[in-house]
Amino acid sequence: MARRKQVLVIGFGRDDCPEIAAQAAYQVGLEVARAGAVLITGGLGGVMEASSKGAKEGGGFVIGIIPQDEKNAANKFCDAVIATGIGFARDFLTAYSADAIIVVGGGAGTVIEVAAAYQKRIPIVAMKGTGGAADRLDDTYIDDRKIERILGETTARGAVETALALIEANP
Repeated sequence: MARRKQVLVIGFGRDDCPEIAAQAAYQVGLEVARAGAVLITGGLGGVMEASSKGAKEGGGFVIGIIPQDEKNAANKFCDAVIATGIGFARDFLTAYSADAIIVVGGGAGTVIEVAAAYQKRIPIVAMKGTGGAADRLDDTYIDDRKIERILGETTARGAVETALALIEANP
């Protein structure tokens, strides 16, 4: 049996997540589940929790990779929790665990995950109109090497379809 595709959704945390980003993240999670992929998040609040809730309500499977060393720190929608105890260094674990990444808003932590994925040539899709890092990174490269272009999408379905197509194009 083939391994299921793993899509990481990243973005704003609980304290700074605007409603538009939370709604977009929920829809992305729902679409990831409908596509039969596994949702990976940083396991906490904000975009992570909203996308996890969407995936769970869509019948999907959610993995939360959290910075704390206690599994109960994860949001309640995680089916599996990886409690790293390594703080922000966990951003590399989340990025490296993904076959593709969808960015919904986000700040500095989001940019760390994007940079890690970029170095590994992991496909990245930014949700346009969700603010923060997603809007700044839409349709760009992180540096002049042009390793992996970050594609922009305006809908959750479009973001997931693009992410999955990029995975298939670059196995």
